[in-house]
Amino acid sequence: QVQFVESGGGLVQPGGSLGLSCAASGFTFTRWSMGWYRQAPGKQREFVATITSGGNINYADSVKGRFTISRDNPKNTVYLQMNSLNPEDTAVYYCNRVAGVTTPFSPWGQGTQVTVSS
Repeated sequence: QVQFVESGGGLVQPGGSLGLSCAASGFTFTRWSMGWYRQAPGKQREFVATITSGGNINYADSVKGRFTISRDNPKNTVYLQMNSLNPEDTAVYYCNRVAGVTTPFSPWGQGTQVTVSS
């Protein structure tokens, strides 16, 4: 079955950096766009970034210039490098395969917690 395993979260100070990874399985990775999403406490899950199989990228305005999405097709893995983190980035981060522009397609994995705090 389709599965996503996110990792790399943790506690970081404002202004710091973290790198997230998502290992995907159960589908043909190269046929799908992949995306990162996040859900902060008390808020709805929101789109962060997507990358097509050909490498076209789309970012939410709130993370442009600070976050970088990438993918390694042979490893069925998508990454999110996060720089200049601020407390508003605190959330559980999830990956998913993407239908359309930003619409997640499959059931969610467990996510990885990112906490930005001094």
